[in-house]
Amino acid sequence: MPWTLLVIAGLFECAWAIGLKYTEGFTRFWPSVFTVATMTASVVLLGFAMRSLPVGTAYAVWTGIGAVGTVLLGIALFGEPANAARLICVGLIVAGILGLKLTST
Repeated sequence: MPWTLLVIAGLFECAWAIGLKYTEGFTRFWPSVFTVATMTASVVLLGFAMRSLPVGTAYAVWTGIGAVGTVLLGIALFGEPANAARLICVGLIVAGILGLKLTST
């Protein structure tokens, strides 16, 4: 269960990072509400996951999921570059996340 919470927390991290782009510096009300709500959900779920998971592992996986998801959403939504070097780097982050999961007790 803690790993499920951690993955969901990471997905909420992607949501708030993308939402932050739409707030235009917190000048738009509804995108700002969405962003603050998803930030809160992300951190709360991370806290619940950390009850059982090591802090270093949980935090690294959480930020990794957020980073990978945000890069991929940036490519899909905002036309950010999807060149080989960027995708290889994203793959390295995914490898790190999987490595931490597989070596976790």
